[in-house]
Formats: sequence, structure tokens, C-alpha cells
Amino acid sequence: MRDPRVLAAMREVPRDRFLPPSLAEQAYDDNPLPIGRGQTISQPYIVAYMSELLAVEPQHRVLEVGTGSGYQAALLSLLARRVYSIERIRPLAEAARRRLAELGYDNVEVRYGDGFEGWPEEAPFDRILVTAAPKTLPEALVEQLAPGGRLVAPVGGFEDAQTLIVVEKDEDGNVRRREDLPVRFVPMLPETEV
Repeated sequence: MRDPRVLAAMREVPRDRFLPPSLAEQAYDDNPLPIGRGQTISQPYIVAYMSELLAVEPQHRVLEVGTGSGYQAALLSLLARRVYSIERIRPLAEAARRRLAELGYDNVEVRYGDGFEGWPEEAPFDRILVTAAPKTLPEALVEQLAPGGRLVAPVGGFEDAQTLIVVEKDEDGNVRRREDLPVRFVPMLPETEV
């Protein structure tokens, strides 16, 4: 990692506060860890890598798909003007909303909903980060990317190989996509779960 803003955010956000208390001792190991409901918090390396790849600037509005515990949203909040985060599992969304508020990340809004639909009322977004793997990238997310915007997402089935992809939309609305590296994420599921 070379981006000093991402490295500073990684140092500042207390990862242990985004984990079950029983896992606090493992919070700073470079491993994914379970957060309940079959979900995980990504390993710090991949969180930093994806944040750096996203290239967030202070004036950006960012959409995150897959709030989980809220850890990635907290990091993004230190890099961007505003973060909108969607979580499909209601208890995780509610816990993340409370946790982020308690820790003072007041430029993050968490919504319970279907990430495949994005957040059309707040679109377009300068940056979009997807933290669960859809089999194919939802077109709604690409549509909600602003001209000059960038999207980073793991794509592929849970049984198959997944690839981290970067999608860029130029000022004329033309879309370019490139593959970055192989990854392993929990699957992105279309329906919400109460």
C-alpha cells in the first residue's frame, strides 16, 4: 500500500470495535473474521488494497454495497465527503448504523436493502465499492456511477474463481472494465433478509 491517506485511515479506525468481543484479540491479524449471520469482515490487507484501488478523493460521494460490521464504511468516511452503505441483513445494518454513530462517523448513512439495486435516490456516485461477490456485476450499479467515476468489486460465483474488477466511466459515459487480481468473498445475494 502506498496511498498515505488510506494508510492513515487504516491506523485510525479501531478494527476491534467492528468485531464480536470474543474476537477482539485477533482484530489486527491479517485475516478475515466472522461477524455473524454467515458474513465476514475482510482481512485488513484486502480492505486497504480495495480502498487504494478505489482512489477516493475528499470531495467524493461513495456508495458501499455490503456494510457488514461497518468497518469499510468507517475507513471510507475518512477518505470521502459522504458514504452511503447498503446491507441486506437487517440486524447487521442496524448494528453497523449504531456502531458508526457511537464512534462518530457522522458522514455515513446506512440503509437496509438490496445492494443489487444500488441507491438510485442518491445517485450518481463518484465511487462505488462492492464488498461481496455477485456472479455478474449488477448493471444498476454501473448506471449509478458518475461520469469520471470508478467502481471496484469482486465478481464470480462462490464455488468459482472470483476476480477483483475495476470499472471506470469516462466523462462521455463510456465504460471500461479491467481485471485486477483473484479474490475470495462471501457471495452477494439479491434478496434482503430480516
